[in-house]
Amino acid sequence: MKLTDKSCKTAKAENKARKLADGGGLFLFVQPNGKKYWRMKYRIGGIEKLLSFGEYPLLTLADARERREQAKKLISNGVDPSQHKKRQKRQRETETQNSFQAITMEWIENHFSDKTERYKKTVLSRFERDLFPAFGSMPINDIDAPDILQTLRKVEKRGAHELAGRLRGLCGQVFRYGIVTGKAKRNPAQDLQGALKPYKKSHHAAIDTSEIPEFVKTLEQNHARLYRHTQLAVKMLMLTLVRTSELIEATWDEFDLENRQWIIPAERMKMDNEHIVPLSDQVIDILDELKTLSPHSNYIFPSQLGHKKHMSNNTVLKALERMGYKGRMTGHGFRALGLSAIKEKLGYRHEVVDRQLAHAPRNAVDRAYDRAKFLDERTVMMQKWADYLDDIGR
Repeated sequence: MKLTDKSCKTAKAENKARKLADGGGLFLFVQPNGKKYWRMKYRIGGIEKLLSFGEYPLLTLADARERREQAKKLISNGVDPSQHKKRQKRQRETETQNSFQAITMEWIENHFSDKTERYKKTVLSRFERDLFPAFGSMPINDIDAPDILQTLRKVEKRGAHELAGRLRGLCGQVFRYGIVTGKAKRNPAQDLQGALKPYKKSHHAAIDTSEIPEFVKTLEQNHARLYRHTQLAVKMLMLTLVRTSELIEATWDEFDLENRQWIIPAERMKMDNEHIVPLSDQVIDILDELKTLSPHSNYIFPSQLGHKKHMSNNTVLKALERMGYKGRMTGHGFRALGLSAIKEKLGYRHEVVDRQLAHAPRNAVDRAYDRAKFLDERTVMMQKWADYLDDIGR
């Protein structure tokens, strides 16, 4: 008699394991502990074999019967269902190992072996945000140009046209790596040439030097009601001319207050070179206040969500927008503003200000000269810059 859903459900465990047949070799194997499994007995090449389908009730009676019919078709074509099942498992494992994400991780590890962990993390974050969620788990050979284009279109809709172009380039590098390692057959990213919307790269928005007095007054008056940490972050960017990421990721152990220097380690710098930032009296005052505001954080600018994380990269940009400078000023814009203003208002040579911005000297002789002389000049210059900002803000 064939099994029914009710007979499967009510089958009781006994002292010994028992089989409840359904026909065609299929039976429900009931163990003494009450567990129930679908199995199928069959013969191929004159040898009797056993095939396991899964556990009841996760695999229903109807599902088990469908598996039985599939197995019988394989047998009729001379294919052993057990061997077929093993081959499918191996194929799935291979596809997992050859997924876009797996090959990307391998490419990053090999291609960036001589780069800093910070740089690798930056590249990886681009994949993690947009590419991995879309097709990271797919076998690399199953990914076509439309899969990539659909993802890049979403990036374009965010207004990140430059990033979309970079992501296409990164995809291409991963596929090329997959090809030379024998894991990918072709590079569909190259088919997207000309498919993305053209964009014109622009400089980071920055106000004119004539607008500095008004900006400083607006920041000090704080009608935008910025959090004190945020207000101080904007002020410190202007006083030090560092990159936003270099500021918000700064930890207290980078500061040598006795020698009035902020030593940013190479792994946190864009050019992979240690950078020394002279600290003016005004910056020292900010640091003293920050220590009072967040005495338990390793970061000088901790996140509002908890002192174990640093301030978000977007915080400064949003603050500038609230101050009324949306589209006119960015965190990075302070660097261009400072370069122009210090040369124009204070009369310093371009190369001195350029070193303050941590633009790498061209050769070893310039680097040696930088340490020998420019640091002393920059120390005086940054105090004069801070005093200038104080004076025009009154």
